[in-house]
Amino acid sequence: MNIKKLIFLSLLVSIGLTLSIIENMIPLPIPVPGVKLGLVNMVFLITLVLFGFKEALIVVLLRSITLAVAIGNVSGLMYSIPSSVISTTVMAIVYKNFSNYFSLIGVSLFGAVTYNITQIGVASFIMQNIKIFSYLPIMSLMSIFTGYFVGLGSKFSIDNIKVTLKKYL
Repeated sequence: MNIKKLIFLSLLVSIGLTLSIIENMIPLPIPVPGVKLGLVNMVFLITLVLFGFKEALIVVLLRSITLAVAIGNVSGLMYSIPSSVISTTVMAIVYKNFSNYFSLIGVSLFGAVTYNITQIGVASFIMQNIKIFSYLPIMSLMSIFTGYFVGLGSKFSIDNIKVTLKKYL
């Protein structure tokens, strides 16, 4: 990995960390606990498209670990890492194999829904309570809404970042 690529990936980790911290500070006017905007998923999708799956996983893991340390919530890694890794893997599979059928918005939607399914699955396992899956329909509905805008923002960002990457990488 060359130094310019390493610097750019480090910037993506930093942007992801910043977006996560800001997102945790924004109170949403939705009476559904646990719903987030998912802005950091833009960083994961951008990394996936511009650099590939391996690099996206590196950014996912580094952002998850640095966020846990920064906000002092190491136990949150039990939810964050499996959800982020699995949703990024699903986005990579959809992007690589089905990009003829799905735009980046569609890829983002797959990632958003997968993230919530995984997170609820992890919570169900930890709490030893399958009833937590009753929360899945509302979370899936919210993830479709947020996933749409994450995909839209990612597409816009990727188009602009490609120009910069051609200059520097």
